[in-house]
Amino acid sequence: MPLANSRNSRIFVALRNGASPSGKAAGFGSAMRWFESSRPSRRSFAQGNVNSEIKIVAGRSNREIAEKIARATHRDLAQVTIANFSDGELWVKYEENVRGVDLYIVQSTFAPSDTLMELLLLIDAARRASARRITAVMPYFGYARQDRKDQPRVAITAKLVANLLTQAGADRVITMDLHTPQLQGFFDIPLDHLYSSTVSVGELQKLGMTNLAVASPDVGGVKTARAYAKMLGDADLVVVDKRRPAHNVAEVMNIIGDVRGKNLVIVDDLIDTGSTFVKCTEALKAQGAETIVGVCTHPVFSGKAVEKIGACEALTKLFVTDTIPLRTEHEKIEVVSVAGLFAEAIIRTHENQSISSLFEKAQS
Repeated sequence: MPLANSRNSRIFVALRNGASPSGKAAGFGSAMRWFESSRPSRRSFAQGNVNSEIKIVAGRSNREIAEKIARATHRDLAQVTIANFSDGELWVKYEENVRGVDLYIVQSTFAPSDTLMELLLLIDAARRASARRITAVMPYFGYARQDRKDQPRVAITAKLVANLLTQAGADRVITMDLHTPQLQGFFDIPLDHLYSSTVSVGELQKLGMTNLAVASPDVGGVKTARAYAKMLGDADLVVVDKRRPAHNVAEVMNIIGDVRGKNLVIVDDLIDTGSTFVKCTEALKAQGAETIVGVCTHPVFSGKAVEKIGACEALTKLFVTDTIPLRTEHEKIEVVSVAGLFAEAIIRTHENQSISSLFEKAQS
């Protein structure tokens, strides 16, 4: 009992002198809470700083466009080593200091899936090396077509990829012509969505085509086709109604709009096997269209896509961008570089400037 009284007496004296019951100095708890709340989180550190150095690094999927982007920003690519072990596992290492750097990792994630894994490793290595901000520059965002449950018991892989990028440590994503713009909502980090129409329209205008109409190969691409039509002088809009009985198989059902005697521009975000694009082109030609030119942002070109496009007599020319390197070249296919657009977006992001002017016309 005396021991308990002695302890209570000490507590009373401490309280009278301004200490807490735990024996800590007065105000210690509030001071500690202030310190914790004032500590900058990783996200606040990652907001970017114009005084920090900017570095651009390339994965192996599309080094050519990364080199063009770096040249456009008057920089050399940062040195990184990427290798495969004999069992196929990936290994990455930054060969120069990236601590405190505003880092931009350029990597398109087309098949095989190693390109995505490589990007995740590059992000993780940069985070562990204390890069100030990590931006994934993805000219082509793979798995974007798997954006919903169109059948029972299927994965929404586009959302999974967005989660992987965030968990790996990416602070921001810059990409181009997503399969559906709504994919931006899958990300819990900032995403800048660029549009290739900014450069593609200029190439179309050089052709000097008149009596023009812009065609969308499916209902989902109507908004993009309308934007092209507006930028090409309020051209007419045509929609090809099709259905897909199976993966990579399409059947043209109806053509909405008058194409007889008109020159057409078919606009699509990507071409995979080429079957859908060729069928749309032939159907439009059969309805009386004159010259037909195609515009495609992402030339996936799997299987015999290039051969199908080359053999399509209804098609005069196809413009594609360099978001994915061409595996096979053809005289009908012309590549338009979008590296300058990505370079401008990178510079503006680094300097905390708006990049809306790079795509506001394409969204209208």
